[in-house]
Amino acid sequence: MFRKLATTAALVLATSTGGAFAAGTSGHVENFDFSFEGPFGTFDQAQLQRGLQVYTEVCAACHGLKYVPIRDLSSEMGPGLPEDQVRAYAEQNFEVFDAELDDFRPARPTDHFPANDALGAPDLSLMAKARAGFHGPYGLGINQFFKGMGGPEYIASLLTGYTGETKEEAGTILYENTAFPGGWISMGPPLYGDDVDYADGHSTELEHIAEDVSAFLMWTAEPKLMARKQAGFAGVLFLTVLSVLLYLTNKRIWAPVKNRTKD
Repeated sequence: MFRKLATTAALVLATSTGGAFAAGTSGHVENFDFSFEGPFGTFDQAQLQRGLQVYTEVCAACHGLKYVPIRDLSSEMGPGLPEDQVRAYAEQNFEVFDAELDDFRPARPTDHFPANDALGAPDLSLMAKARAGFHGPYGLGINQFFKGMGGPEYIASLLTGYTGETKEEAGTILYENTAFPGGWISMGPPLYGDDVDYADGHSTELEHIAEDVSAFLMWTAEPKLMARKQAGFAGVLFLTVLSVLLYLTNKRIWAPVKNRTKD
């Protein structure tokens, strides 16, 4: 499945821990329309499954997900894969070191995704929450108030933001990217479009693949997102009802006093 392993690994060998040497002003981040956005948004399981495929076939060559248990792939609030598929996926794609065996063995659902720290590429477990996509004037975060942090948008914009221009600095090849702060990044383009073959026939254009893997990384960073939204909605509803009851109770208690004052 790792048919892009050699290409992607070669691109990342020159990458620093942060994935870049350039820094500067914020790049341009597109506002993608993800299904999980908004107070009632939910994850699209089909999209998460496609994003998992993109991560497995492309991103896993260099980036790990060390904080994500493989068994969570069967979560109804996540990709929702059957348990037998999760077991087969773990065994076929990853190996983990077993201290009891003092050797590597095929991964199990109870294991976490491998860390994959050998190449120095950043772990992607929490990347969607670690990156802010939207800013405001003077860094006040005004746009974040209306659009949210925009971590998935930042990732998708970064993956689609390569212009094809390159330059060399201090022996390192930098790639121009419209979304990356400063405009130049040391990680080469990991996606080109048509990088994977989706079983559901979904489009494999660059933008769609970038959206799918960005949505998957949002799930890895916030696997309980829908549960949190449900709890928040229940809390707001409870407080609204409580406020109405307290208002009516207050009026009823003070009504005799107010009537006596009028008399």
